[in-house]
Amino acid sequence: MTSPTPAPPAEPCGCPEFSRVSRRGLLRGALAAGAGLSTATAFGTAFVETSYAATRSAPAVLVVLSMRGAVDGMSLVVPHGDPVYATARPGIAVPSAQLLAKDGFFGLHPNLAPLLPLWNGGRMAAVHATGLPAPNRSHFSAMEEVEDAAPGSTTRTGWLNRLIGRDTYTSPLQAVQLGSANPPTSLSGPQQSVAIERIADMRLSGADKWDPEGRRPRSMRTTWASASGPLGAGARAAMAAIADFAPVKATSTTPANGASYPDGDFGRAMAATARTIRGDVGAEVITVDFGSWDHHVDLGTLEWGAMQRMTSELADVLAAFFTDLGSLADKVTVVALSEFGRRVKQNANYGLDHGWGNVMLLLGAGVKGGYHGTWPGLVNDVNADLTVTTDYRSVLAEVVVKRMDASSATVFPGFTPETVGVMA
Repeated sequence: MTSPTPAPPAEPCGCPEFSRVSRRGLLRGALAAGAGLSTATAFGTAFVETSYAATRSAPAVLVVLSMRGAVDGMSLVVPHGDPVYATARPGIAVPSAQLLAKDGFFGLHPNLAPLLPLWNGGRMAAVHATGLPAPNRSHFSAMEEVEDAAPGSTTRTGWLNRLIGRDTYTSPLQAVQLGSANPPTSLSGPQQSVAIERIADMRLSGADKWDPEGRRPRSMRTTWASASGPLGAGARAAMAAIADFAPVKATSTTPANGASYPDGDFGRAMAATARTIRGDVGAEVITVDFGSWDHHVDLGTLEWGAMQRMTSELADVLAAFFTDLGSLADKVTVVALSEFGRRVKQNANYGLDHGWGNVMLLLGAGVKGGYHGTWPGLVNDVNADLTVTTDYRSVLAEVVVKRMDASSATVFPGFTPETVGVMA
C-alpha cells in the first residue's frame, strides 16, 4: 500500500521523555566529574610542557556507536522471511525485492549500500533479537541499564569504565567521548576519561595568543598541583590529558584516502574519531552518539521519512570512516547498539512505538560477517514486541574478550554470556 508524503511534523517526532534525556545526561556527567571523571569542558587544555610519555599505543580500538532514541532494527536489518513483518507494517515495510545482501530470511535496508564492501568482505555483521533481559520502554532508564550493564548491582559504574579499569594504565585518554562534552553512562566510574565535542576543544581557556608568556597554564598548574580529593585529581588529569592529546591536534583535518564525510554532527564526530586513532595517543575506547531514532511519527518508506534520511547518513558516515582509516582499520572494531527496539506493528502516524528487541551491528576488525542470532518470530498485535533471544551483553562479551583482551567477568560482573559467534 502506498501513501502520500505527509507534511513534516510541527514538533520533533520523538517522545517528550527522549527530549529530556540530554539534559539529564548533562547532570549525570557533572556529578561524575566529582568522582574522578574528567572532561575537557571542565578544565580545557593541559600544558605544552607535559611530555607524551604518559600515553601508550593502543593495539586495538573499540568504537561504541550509540544510536540514541531507539532505532527500529527491523528497518535496518529486515526479517523479510517472517510473513508477519509485511502484514504488520502495510505502510512502512521495506519491500523484499529491494533489500541488499538478502538471504532466505534477512536483508539490509537499501540505503546501507555504501557498507556493502564491508559486508561482502566479511567485516560486517548483524545480531538480531538482542537487548535487555526484560523490557524497559523508558529511554532514560533503558540507556542507563544498557550502559551500566550490571543489573542488580549497587555500584553505579559503566561497562566501558570497568573495561578500561582492567589494568594499571590510567591515562584519561584511554577512553574518549567525541561529539559531545557530556560523557555517556557507560564511561561513568572511577577510571578517568575525556569528553569533547570537537578536537579543537582540547585546550585551556585563556591559554592563547593573548597569553604569550604562558601565565594561564602556570597559574593553573600552581593552583591544582597539590589540591587534594577527586576535584584536584580530575583537574591534574584533565590538564595532562590535553597536553598528551597534542599529536591528535597535529593530524590533518582533511580525511585520508579520499574519504568524504557527509556534513553533520555524526560525520564530524566520526572524522574526529579517525583523527584520534591516527594520532595514536592510547585511546582504546571511543564513544560516539547518533540520534534521534525515536520515530513515533513518519518513520516513512524508501521515498520519504526519517528512516530513509538517517539510514543514508549512517551508511555514508561509516563507509567514509573506514575509508579514512585505511590500514588502521585492521585494529578498529565498531559496535552499534540502541537502548531498545520498536514495536512490530506500525502506528497510525506511519511510525513505531517503543518496543523491546533490536539489532546490533558490528563492523571492522575481528568481526565474523553475516547474520547472527536466534529469530523468535513476530506477532501482529499493537502491543507486540520483537522478543529478545540474545542478551546484548553476550555480544559485547565476545568483543571485549576477543578484541580487548579483557575478562568478561570483570566487565560484566555476575553475567554468564552465551556463545554468539560474531567475533573471530
